[in-house]
Amino acid sequence: MKKTILMMCLSLSLVFATIGPIQAGDIGDELLAVMTAADPDTAIPVIIRLEDQEEIKTGNIRGRSAARISELLRQNAHAAQGLLRALLRAEGLQNIVSLWIINGIAVSLTPDQILAFAAHPNVKSIVLDDVVEAPVPPEPSEITGSGEAWNNLGAINTPPLWDQGIDGTGMVVAAMDTGVDLNHSDLSPAWRGGGNSWYDPNNEHAFPYDKTGHGTRVMGVLVGGSKSGVPIGVAPGARWIAVKIFNDAGVASYSAIHQGFQWLLDPDGLPDTEDAPHVVNNSWGLNDAAGNCITEFQTDAEILKAAGIALVFSAGNSGPGSHTSVSPANYPESFAVGAVDRNLAVASFSSRGPSACDGGVYPEVNAPGVDIYTTDKTYGGTYNLYTLATGTSFAAPHAAGSMALLRDAYPGAAVGELELALEDNKFGSGVIDVAAAYTQLANPPGCVDDDNDGYFASAGCGTPADCKDDDFNVNPATSEIKHDGIDQNCNGYDLTIDVLKAAYVSGEDTLAVEAVSDQGQKAALEVIGYGAMRWDRKTAKWTLSVRSAGGDPEKVVVSGIEGAVIAPTTVSEGSSPGKGGGKIKK
Repeated sequence: MKKTILMMCLSLSLVFATIGPIQAGDIGDELLAVMTAADPDTAIPVIIRLEDQEEIKTGNIRGRSAARISELLRQNAHAAQGLLRALLRAEGLQNIVSLWIINGIAVSLTPDQILAFAAHPNVKSIVLDDVVEAPVPPEPSEITGSGEAWNNLGAINTPPLWDQGIDGTGMVVAAMDTGVDLNHSDLSPAWRGGGNSWYDPNNEHAFPYDKTGHGTRVMGVLVGGSKSGVPIGVAPGARWIAVKIFNDAGVASYSAIHQGFQWLLDPDGLPDTEDAPHVVNNSWGLNDAAGNCITEFQTDAEILKAAGIALVFSAGNSGPGSHTSVSPANYPESFAVGAVDRNLAVASFSSRGPSACDGGVYPEVNAPGVDIYTTDKTYGGTYNLYTLATGTSFAAPHAAGSMALLRDAYPGAAVGELELALEDNKFGSGVIDVAAAYTQLANPPGCVDDDNDGYFASAGCGTPADCKDDDFNVNPATSEIKHDGIDQNCNGYDLTIDVLKAAYVSGEDTLAVEAVSDQGQKAALEVIGYGAMRWDRKTAKWTLSVRSAGGDPEKVVVSGIEGAVIAPTTVSEGSSPGKGGGKIKK
């Protein structure tokens, strides 16, 4: 074994000697600056990237399950990194972490070692394993809010989906954040549990924990219940898992974030089981580099999206100026969410575009992000607390939760379809409308719902036609208002039926009904359950007499071409059986 290691070291020396000076692009600028200032014996945390994996470059990962993609990337990285890992161990280095999602290795090297390994023929680049600080809320002067809770969930139109039983049941959402307080009663029932639902790459906590409360507040907006008497989460039926990328000091290394992304592809590490989340919320970003495109995590985003996992990012709190987009939210693969206040106006702190990565629209959508009522940390389960949270960190889970609702309704919808539905169905300052997005997903392209009532004006779009697409209160599901001259429910008629009489005689078990309609003889009235009524031309009334009615119905429903009305019955005793009298005359 010692002979093998010695040969590796000699081989490494020969390789370094023959390749000659390294190219400047092989080492990141930030790392070069740190190397220049560091002592020769200082070990600097770095990320070594090998050549891109062929499967990523050729797109072969598309169409595979998340777990199978994970398996493929692991195998390829293991084969590609074998020699380099052996050389690192030969240098006496032990804490070597495989970042197989990017075909990389995280390790700490001295400046001389960095220069040496940068010359390895398989090394593409070496960059500083930099750190990201946990998000902080905007300064009070930047916040547009009253400090009072408001109907933020209604603002994105979640109730119509909840009313249909669409609450995210069966969906799994994940958050990469500061953790989650598992003691909160609005969050603990929704944790998926088991060994595949919590990951701490910093190895500080074996179970869900959150020192600062940021991740707990984010998760509340995602899936929180209503123990306080107020609904909190967009998708309360979904289950959650989490990656605690930020350590208890509030810092996340780049390598920890990469580990978080790769864990999400296959949380249990078993390629034959599918336990990846459907949606991942990322309420963090490289906010100290606003206006720049930092591509460190773009491969991660590309792979997760190819695996069918939706990635939602907070747009950042670097507004109000333009060109303040932040990475990774400004990647083409990401879905960035800005913040609006209770007036649906873009919050002053919310970052703005265009995207520094591709020049596109940034953010893609906006959602409530000021004074959001949500869960807070419990201080070890002592208190079940709630708070008002502000920042794009809390706008993002509105969109992530909406994607969980849409995936609940349409399990086969692709990530791009979910994104497009939320982008195409917005109102005000680009605020998402999840109910309209739900309707859009059910219908072919080109169908228009201008008043966002869930019904399209044209035929062939999957819903009954909306006869007045510029009025939210007129659609096929609306209740008619009698005699107002408006066809609210789009059936072609105003409702004009009036029931003049609905009399039940208990002694004879008879029922007599009289009704009128502005449609006259064309009304085609009937009493539901008893039969068609007879048109009396002399009195211009519709009548029906029923013998052996089977008891007092208490109410009758009179229906015709224009709709239906309900009327209560009046009851009289009438004649006793066999004594005559009390019969209805024809």
